[in-house]
Amino acid sequence: MQRTLASFPGSFKKLFGYLMDETKDLKVLFHDFEDGAEGFELVAARFCYNKKSLDCISFWTWSELLVALKECQDLLSASDSSLILEKILDCVVTRLASLVVASPCTCSSENTRISWWFEDLLVLKIDLIDKVIRMSISRNIDHAMISKFLLCYQRSRFLTATPTEKCKIMEVMINLLSLLDRSSFSCKLLFGIFRVVSSLKISSHHKSILENLIGSQLDRATIDFLLVPSSRRKGYVYDVNLVLRLVKAFYIEGRCFVLASRLRKVASLVDSYLVEVAADCHLSPSKFAALVLALPDDARESHDRLFQAIDIYLEVHGGLCEAKKMKICSALNYAKLSTDALKHLARNPKFPSRIAIQVFINQQSKLEKLFEDKTHLVDTFSSSVFAEESIDEKVSSDQVLVYAKRINLPNKAEHLDVQLQAMQCTITELEKYCGIMQTQIGNIPRTRLSSLGNNARFLPKLCS
Repeated sequence: MQRTLASFPGSFKKLFGYLMDETKDLKVLFHDFEDGAEGFELVAARFCYNKKSLDCISFWTWSELLVALKECQDLLSASDSSLILEKILDCVVTRLASLVVASPCTCSSENTRISWWFEDLLVLKIDLIDKVIRMSISRNIDHAMISKFLLCYQRSRFLTATPTEKCKIMEVMINLLSLLDRSSFSCKLLFGIFRVVSSLKISSHHKSILENLIGSQLDRATIDFLLVPSSRRKGYVYDVNLVLRLVKAFYIEGRCFVLASRLRKVASLVDSYLVEVAADCHLSPSKFAALVLALPDDARESHDRLFQAIDIYLEVHGGLCEAKKMKICSALNYAKLSTDALKHLARNPKFPSRIAIQVFINQQSKLEKLFEDKTHLVDTFSSSVFAEESIDEKVSSDQVLVYAKRINLPNKAEHLDVQLQAMQCTITELEKYCGIMQTQIGNIPRTRLSSLGNNARFLPKLCS
């Protein structure tokens, strides 16, 4: 600084000029100088770098710009708006945006060639990094490269940072990530940041921003990411509230429209999470029900995994009342359950009795539709060939109606076994009828079928 001051004409040149060559240890004392040594250096910097001198900054080398940036960082406060600082920042970001400055080292790797400047900026404090990145975003510098730099900066600065400094770094980093395109960083990166901030006391506002960022990419997550331990005071093993907030953030990010493919991925992820947490004996019915009902019915093509999770939960929580069980089971869509799952559900004593009856009704409606299809097929053939089968059809139809009426028995515990037996009997009878129909149609002479011509190939498949 003293050589810089001495190079200018005036009192400083007269004061230092004849002493510069005689001694290297030159000391000047200013008594009662306002703001002390820092104030003097600030005044000296503004004196040396006047407006005319600032015009030459664009011709400085990359190393000179970094030195000047570092000196500004040491002299100016974070809130100080300085013409010097703005000029230097503008020049630094312009170099990064245009890639005019080549890497000072010879690099064969493409990634190293592009990110050579990372290490040069690691010496800057987080407040100045915030200014550099915001200006870089405004200049349309590649967002993916910016996110990589932020991660590199966080890892480097954390080695020596205090807890307070770590909080400040993470809060600024979260703010900057929220300004980038969502495709410029991975879901893995966000969950890594989440694990870091979990041990820090960052503001709830910044936690909310981070969760919204994660929620916007929830369809890219895996089950391992979601298995975040809950705090000890919660009681249950995993942080269920976090997953509920992430699902909500996913919908908020998608606003009024979410692609069906993304929604199905999130539903599959939530179902896997439900299976994992269902065995937690400390997970309350209200929390489990909230998870079950977090997604709409159309999010799932199949409800088998959802049924599996509910089955595990009811097994572990055997003392639940009927009302709580019905609340949990209300999300099940029986039309989206496989045949095996329906059979298991109908005979499962852990589920409410009303569920078993609803399952039977659903099965019966499917079988009655199948029955109608079989009847329609029979009517297309000669009445002489199927006269005897038509009589059996009438008898079986009457049996279905008889058993259907039995469902209307009073809903009392002593009649439950009778109802379930009637359900099973009806299913058995209809399955038996389907088998008979297949056999009989298989015995029809092929000459009869050939008379149908090309239409024969469109006959419905029986009891597949």
